[in-house]
Formats: sequence, structure tokens, C-alpha cells
Amino acid sequence: MKLPLQGVMVLEFSQYLAGPYAGLRLSDLGARVIKIERPNTGDACRALATKNQWADGDSVLFHTINRGKESFTADLKQPEGVLAVRKLIARADIVTHNFRPGIMEKIGFDYESVKDIKPDIVYGEVSGYGHVGPWKHKPGQDLLAQSLSGLMWMSNNADAPPTPFGIAVADMLCGTHLAQGLLAALVRKKRQGQGGKVSVSLLESILDFQFEGLTAFLNSGDLPERSVKHNAHPYMAAPYGIYDTADGAIAISMGSLEQLCQAIGCAGLEQYYDKRAMFTHRDFIKAHLSLHFRVHPTAYWQKQLSDHGYWHAPVLDYNSLTHQDAFRVLNMVQKLDQGRPVSLYTTRCPIRFNRKARFNSQLAPVLGAHTHTLSEEFGL
Repeated sequence: MKLPLQGVMVLEFSQYLAGPYAGLRLSDLGARVIKIERPNTGDACRALATKNQWADGDSVLFHTINRGKESFTADLKQPEGVLAVRKLIARADIVTHNFRPGIMEKIGFDYESVKDIKPDIVYGEVSGYGHVGPWKHKPGQDLLAQSLSGLMWMSNNADAPPTPFGIAVADMLCGTHLAQGLLAALVRKKRQGQGGKVSVSLLESILDFQFEGLTAFLNSGDLPERSVKHNAHPYMAAPYGIYDTADGAIAISMGSLEQLCQAIGCAGLEQYYDKRAMFTHRDFIKAHLSLHFRVHPTAYWQKQLSDHGYWHAPVLDYNSLTHQDAFRVLNMVQKLDQGRPVSLYTTRCPIRFNRKARFNSQLAPVLGAHTHTLSEEFGL
């Protein structure tokens, strides 16, 4: 099957996560993605290991976010390196980077300079906090962006400290937004023959992620207040939250408190069935429900809630998730092992075309692995 971006060539100056995540998605959709890397060290993510996991000299994290790409090394402090990259740019459709403001200008590959080489280029840039304002030179790192964005006051219970997401949510969202912007720019280029610059930042992406909470704050002035216990969303009324059961935990979605109490046989909350009371008295309601849910195991509550059509779900960890038939039937796991003496497992592209899943068994490239072949192909 011919993929949508087949024939599109991307030069990726980006490193770490946000920029390369956009490149990964473009690669999954069929684009040819060439990483422009420093000799000897390359993308700094090669040395950024999660849980000290390595494969063939590079971090497993690097492999997961750079699978299927090519690596071209060039010393951009040397004229021959600059010349080689300029020739690649002349053949490219997209250029991306996530360097600090001023770096690409310094080496001569900012948007205006690149546009002189390729007038219809689609140019994507990632920053931490945008290119204006007092934060523009702050380090663009996921945890720091989460800290500055207000996000850490949305999770955990009221007496807990500020709580970050346990994943690089700012990076992943920012990379997704970059990919969206680049695809939109490609459509305009196809229709109008005009390229353009796409700019995204970690902060803007994580603020957009909170549109629900920020909208509530902007229109009321009220800060989010986390529940004392069982918080899952500071702006949602009871019974919304996670509750311990006799052998695990269960998630209770939004819905009628009356219907929930009927489903689980819980008495004593009748005076709080009104929607306003469900919010103003949510801590009391949740504490009462908590005692009730602890009496029986999760499976018991699942049956009771299913019989009454109330939305719920068991709380699974990775081990229990990956043993579920519902997980297996999605076929989300792929093995990376093509052409290398090592292998590892990771997730596949989540996008299907004509209901067919997209797999790519190529590990991330060895640093500079394609420098020679690309030099020959493009006469560098």
C-alpha cells in the first residue's frame, strides 16, 4: 500500500523528543526522514536512557522515537559540512529543528536562509516558550514546561504536592502539533505552491492541552480545586474519580449519582442527587462511596455497574493491560530488528489506513550510517 507521504523528504535537525516525535509520525506516514547530526555525538537523545535501557550503543528511547529514519553526519562549523547540508536542503520538502532561539541563525540555517536555498520549503521549529517574551531563553524541557504551565495542580488529591504527568506529555503534544502544522503547510504547498514556517512551543502545546481547565478559570477566576480524595478532574463533580476496591481499584465516570447508588446498592446519599450538590459536597460523597467500594472486589462492581449501564473501568497496570484480549487485538506492539544484531519491542504507529495498521521494523540509525550513501545519491 502506498503511504500518504511517500516521496516527501524531511531533514531533521531536531533532537531529544518533541521535534523527533514529529519526524517519527511523518516517517510512519511514509516520509523519508533524514537526521542531520553532529559527528561523534549526534542527537543528544542517543545518550538519554530511560530505566537504563540500551540497544546497540544507543538508548532504547532513541530507537523508539527515531525508528525508520536515516542519519547523515555533518560538521556545520566547517564549510564542506555546510555545503553538503545546503545541497540536501535544495532537495528537501521539510526542514525541522528544535534548537534555542538564535542557533539556526548563527549557523545559517534559519528560515529566511533556508528559503533562499529552497523557496517553497516547509520549515518547522520547536521552542520551549516561543520566540518572544522573558521566558524565550529558558531551557525547553518537559518537566520544566509542565511546572510553568499550571498542569501540576490538576492531578492527585488536594493534600498532595504539585504532581507532574509521569510521561513527557509536553514533548509528545508539541511534536504532534508540529506534525499537524507541517502537514497543513504541505497541503497549502500542493495547492498554492507556497511553503512557510510552522512554529510550536512546549508551553503553548501544554496550555492548549488544558483548554478545558483554563477556559473554566478565565471565565470564573476560580482556581482548580482538587478533591480531598479520589481526584481525577478538579472541575468535575462527584462521583467522578478512582476508588479502591477489595482487590484493586475502579474508575467511575461522570453520571447520575442516583443511578450509581442504585447500581451499587449504596444508601445515605439521597439528599445529594441534585447536580449542584454533587459538586459542592463532592468530598463527602466520595468519602461515603469509598467505604462502600472497599467491601467487594473489582469484578463484582464491574458486573453491578454494567448491569445498570453505568460507565466505569478497572484500573490496569502495564502487566494486566498487556494480557487483555482488548489490547492484543489492537496489535499495538511491533518488533524492531531489521538489519541489526539487536532487537526490541515498542508500540506501532496508532494511525490506520483502510483499517490496516502501519508497522516499521527498522531500528533507529547508527550515527552517520547513511552519510556515504546519501552523499552518493545527492552528489554531495
